[in-house]
Amino acid sequence: MNYEVIVSCAVTGAGDTVGKSPLIPVTPEEVANAAIEAAKAGAAIAHIHVRDPETGKGSRDPELFKEAVDRIRSSDTDVVINLTSGMGGDWTPSDDDPSMPGPGTDMIGPLERLAHVKELLPEICSLDCGTLNFGDGNEIYIATPPYLRKMATLTKEWGVKPELEVFELGHLRFAKQMIAEGLIAEPPMFQICLGIPWGADHSVDMLKVMKDELPGEAVWGGFGISRMQMPIAAAA
Repeated sequence: MNYEVIVSCAVTGAGDTVGKSPLIPVTPEEVANAAIEAAKAGAAIAHIHVRDPETGKGSRDPELFKEAVDRIRSSDTDVVINLTSGMGGDWTPSDDDPSMPGPGTDMIGPLERLAHVKELLPEICSLDCGTLNFGDGNEIYIATPPYLRKMATLTKEWGVKPELEVFELGHLRFAKQMIAEGLIAEPPMFQICLGIPWGADHSVDMLKVMKDELPGEAVWGGFGISRMQMPIAAAA
């Protein structure tokens, strides 16, 4: 059986990777140009993060998103825009007082996480479907059920398709719960995110396990990080 395959390209991501390659897009102009280049190469979707032009660190500044999106749209490039909404959920407890935020904490509410989405109304925005221990340090990514239900409700009202990003099976379970509650328009769109410490492992076997748990009508994609990027993309 033949399946229609859609290529989605995350042109810069949110990780602290600028020092690893001079080719990582940093400024809104560079991000937009990378998205346009990806579309010309065959990508149907450009997944957009932005970075602080001065530091190269990931940013959630709505003005940076606006500049990148305006540049893509003004180019008349035929590409679907997918804006991240994952920024603003980082909690690192203080070493001195775990009840207080430590360095690296960036924690805001659901409305603030979607500020740029409300303004720019892309076709798609990501929705990270749960909380996760992020890496070997003290960083936690926090996305609670009330936050996620609120974000799902708002994106549905605005006509923006949420890309349900699931990093482990519990996230997938809650995403299906939101579908059952009528918060997600049919057909649901999933992204299976593998290899992030400490979510699901980036193996083809794990991809199959999570794929088999998706609703039958789902549109889905999958990625792995690092050396498993291409094997997971090929398997998906």
